[in-house]
Amino acid sequence: MTSSETAGVPAKLQCRFQRAADPCAIVLFGASGDLTAKKLMPALFGLFVHNYLPDDFYIVGCARSEFDDAAFRTKINQILNKGLHPTDKTNEFLKRIHYLRVEYDNHSSYDNISEKLKVLDSKFQVPGNRMFYLAVPPVLYTVISNNLGQSGLLSKNRAQTGWQRVIIEKPFGSNLETARELNACLKRFIHDEQIFRIDHYLAKETVQNILFFRFANIIFEPLWNSQYIDHVDILVSETIGIENRAGYYEKAGIIRDMFQNHMMQLLSLMAMEPPAKFTAQFIQDEKTKLFQSMRPFNINDPLHELVLGQYGRGSVRGEEVRAYRDEPGVDNQSITPTFAAFKLFIDNHRWKGVPFHLCAGKRLDSKQTRITVQFKALHHSIFDDVVCGGVTPNCLTFLIQPDEKISLSFEIKNPGPTFCPRTRNMEFTPEGKDGSLDAYEKVILDCLNGEQMLFLRQDAEELCWDYFTKLIDVCETCFDLKNKLVFYPAGTSPHEIR
Repeated sequence: MTSSETAGVPAKLQCRFQRAADPCAIVLFGASGDLTAKKLMPALFGLFVHNYLPDDFYIVGCARSEFDDAAFRTKINQILNKGLHPTDKTNEFLKRIHYLRVEYDNHSSYDNISEKLKVLDSKFQVPGNRMFYLAVPPVLYTVISNNLGQSGLLSKNRAQTGWQRVIIEKPFGSNLETARELNACLKRFIHDEQIFRIDHYLAKETVQNILFFRFANIIFEPLWNSQYIDHVDILVSETIGIENRAGYYEKAGIIRDMFQNHMMQLLSLMAMEPPAKFTAQFIQDEKTKLFQSMRPFNINDPLHELVLGQYGRGSVRGEEVRAYRDEPGVDNQSITPTFAAFKLFIDNHRWKGVPFHLCAGKRLDSKQTRITVQFKALHHSIFDDVVCGGVTPNCLTFLIQPDEKISLSFEIKNPGPTFCPRTRNMEFTPEGKDGSLDAYEKVILDCLNGEQMLFLRQDAEELCWDYFTKLIDVCETCFDLKNKLVFYPAGTSPHEIR
């Protein structure tokens, strides 16, 4: 933003502004699905209300469901938060929404999309720029990408056609082989910088704050190594079950669903080396180096380092819930894990010998995403012979959800005549939501601006798949897994599952 553009804007709000996105078409595949209803349309509306979208844009929803423009707009209107924004804003947004019924595997459907986009480009004065969002089951990614390319809707030549960008939800493939196949399919038609592999965790404010916390404060980075840190815990705990996703989850399981993407991205921000510059390329370079340094699993005995579990019947927040095997669409003898915990080591100079404990699961006792950095105890304490009780090592916590907070514990003397230690916390909590974006608002806006900072690059994605595919292959062919799977009652604390 130039100085003239920021004139009159309070300093604390100037960070809200960035270069306006180019006029464009936003094409949503899977427009009648839950992701579009719960996340994408509210995010697009939020960007529109707060003037982050370009003046000239329109949205085309594509799905198999039978809608026309009017019926689809009615559906979207029911989704948006009524009463929170002026009616004229809602009406103006709805006027820009259109719908086209498609068959994802039918080439003629993409000819219809192309014709509709040409008509709407003229109406809304959009010069051929396209953002395609694949909010569909992963099995359709290659089908849609291939048809988009063959129909000419994707191109590497921006000068002739405007830009095209494709957003793909996780999981990006189901193993290393399928991830490579999807990459090869996409790169027949577009460059890697046109592919936006989304991980919405990276767009959460506290997650983005990890890099600033580490690299903008000289008091922490010198301690960020094996000399001072004992271990790091990364926890993603959910109270929900699989909801209506049995078809997906039975094939994916917790490792594909959480570890290969979300957990690896949180790990990378905590453990990567300082990038030379704060740009997407340099940050992604350091992530790639980190993933190359992860110590492989012991394939001969993978379950020695790994705890896999599946939730049974139980109570979550006072509500009785069914077991995983009783969920609609789930095999009643399923051995699909809904919980996993393991210890990971990074074999480089900074982290040699420091364990990273990764844990994620469904139907647990609380909903939280938390990263805990446990510092080592004092090598020699002058208080050992005089204090009543031991001195607790310092602990740094990044709480990502449901609340966002950074907390650092430290030791002080408890008031009184004796030398008793007391642990106290210094905390940072974001100051309201003024200027901040929802995670999906942020990733959509970055895609519209061609900013790859919060997205995944092909080499890093494939390194993560290489790491976990070997483990997944062993687990899926391990006939003893049904005897090693821990069945935990819904509502259990993750620390009790062993």
